[in-house]
Amino acid sequence: MEQYEINNLLEQNKTQIDSFRGSLDLEKMEADLAEYEADMVQPGFWDDSEKAQSVIDANNALKKVYDEFNNLADEYEELRLLNEMVKEEPDPDLSKELVNRIQAFQAKISAYERNILLSGEYDHNDALLEIHPGAGGTESQDWASMLLRMYQRWADQHDYQVTTLDFQNGDEAGIKSVTLEIKGLNAYGFLKSEDGIHRLVRISPFDSNKRRHTSFASVEIMPVLDQNTEIEIDESDIEMDVFRASGAGGQHINKTSSAVRLTHVPTGIVVASQGQRSQFQNRDTAMKMLQAKLAHLLAEKNAKELDEIRGEKSEIAWGSQIRSYVFHPYNMVKDHRTDHETANVQAVMDGDLDGFIDAYLKAQLSDEEA
Repeated sequence: MEQYEINNLLEQNKTQIDSFRGSLDLEKMEADLAEYEADMVQPGFWDDSEKAQSVIDANNALKKVYDEFNNLADEYEELRLLNEMVKEEPDPDLSKELVNRIQAFQAKISAYERNILLSGEYDHNDALLEIHPGAGGTESQDWASMLLRMYQRWADQHDYQVTTLDFQNGDEAGIKSVTLEIKGLNAYGFLKSEDGIHRLVRISPFDSNKRRHTSFASVEIMPVLDQNTEIEIDESDIEMDVFRASGAGGQHINKTSSAVRLTHVPTGIVVASQGQRSQFQNRDTAMKMLQAKLAHLLAEKNAKELDEIRGEKSEIAWGSQIRSYVFHPYNMVKDHRTDHETANVQAVMDGDLDGFIDAYLKAQLSDEEA
């Protein structure tokens, strides 16, 4: 890397650091942290364990943003000084170290920017992710299983914990539906960009004539609500069915009917859980899923927006997709909301979604500022 390139990168870094400083109210953050710390040392702090835990979680989330900014600002100063040393006394080894550190710093800057773009009410929460194939039988069911693998890979790369709450195998291949719980800081904030219809174009492996097929699958993202969120559900509005659970691929088939399916009659919302060992545990998990869906729906202002969030009345077909994945006659993945695209289809299917997530979050921020 040439010296002028290093200078340009450091100047970009300075601009980004200054931008972060301008968007963060550091004085307020310090005051809020001091208030949290004062609360946590009060004698009766743990009398209400749920409230105490929410204070601790809020403190940890805010402290993470505050500390990471200061660490970035300090590291930038170190890089700037190291660059001055290299310019005054050129040294190949020192130059190589500087380049490596700047490249690593770029990744840290991008990750931090991604985190502070999350400002929604539920952005820091865990997420529920559901995948449903569109019309087309085996083709779309196989596409749904490919999306499942993609999101599992993405979660693994970000050290998120993934639990399968419900799983239904496809008729010949793939899946009919799956519900995952993805646990980790900002899981919902990142994954909300994936909510919508995903379109695949490829030469079908199930077509003996090797014709090109187009398949669709819907991805629904909901936040997992914390214990302090109050969503009242009338038990008389719920219909419960029990059935035997089976895991992915047919393993772990239970001999008892421990899986639970709940239908919320007024809205028609259906949730199911079979990941737990007992019927009681599965019902509890299903109720949390129902609560999350109802909270999300109640936040909408009109029926049209509600239907878009649920995705149950919108057709999983051409014209409604948020993203297209083209395997033939060329390689491309393109998001139709942001125009972000890449030709590295394999990387995307292996979980490299951060470029799409970043573009979506930045677009959302631009819309809010406008």
